[in-house]
Amino acid sequence: MKVFAPMNPLQRMAEPVEPAAAAVFLASQDNSFMTASEIAVDGGLAQL
Repeated sequence: MKVFAPMNPLQRMAEPVEPAAAAVFLASQDNSFMTASEIAVDGGLAQL
């Protein structure tokens, strides 16, 4: 993890609760108006 963390724009690895929060959001009624969307939980890596 010490090797990969600096490669991430946030300079750290995700805590387990962070991707889990996205999954909980997708499984909840809070996303009832979303259609055909992607949620990248990658700490900004896709922006590089």
